[in-house]
Amino acid sequence: MNKDISGILCDEAELDSIVKRLAGEINRDYAGKSVVVVGILKGSAIFLADLFRRLEIDCTLDFMAVSSYGSETIPSGSLRIEKNLSTDISGKHVLIVEDILDTGNTLYALKAYLEELHPCSVRLCTLLDKPSRREKPITADYCGREVENQFIVGYGLDYDEHYRNLPYIGILSPSVYRK
Repeated sequence: MNKDISGILCDEAELDSIVKRLAGEINRDYAGKSVVVVGILKGSAIFLADLFRRLEIDCTLDFMAVSSYGSETIPSGSLRIEKNLSTDISGKHVLIVEDILDTGNTLYALKAYLEELHPCSVRLCTLLDKPSRREKPITADYCGREVENQFIVGYGLDYDEHYRNLPYIGILSPSVYRK
């Protein structure tokens, strides 16, 4: 375990189990439909890769980069689209894949933005959900696991761009971000 991690929240086996379950739900719900899977960079990349390989539906892949944290541990409250879609989603089913649903500010704004592009549907798949921090009325259609209000990293989640490469999700020691 990394010295900056005070405990493991989800080990590799649990993550694999979550991804398999979510892929099964998505495969069932989108059977016979074509879906544009939209990964939110950078946090969802590892989760998305594992999930996407398990999808048995007709799907394409696109990415968006949105920012709300920067170097801080709390959301800034502003949505900044750094990379937009390269796919026209008008009349298509869209599945947003994100690493964590926290305050909901970013995903609420992002979902509203995508709905203005006239897709058939927009659904949200998140690996982790922190409902205790929710500020906007948004829920995930597919949720891997609810978590407590702790600062977590690994499996794509970061603190100031570090720790994404951990193969598990760990609790970051406060001494790292309370300097």
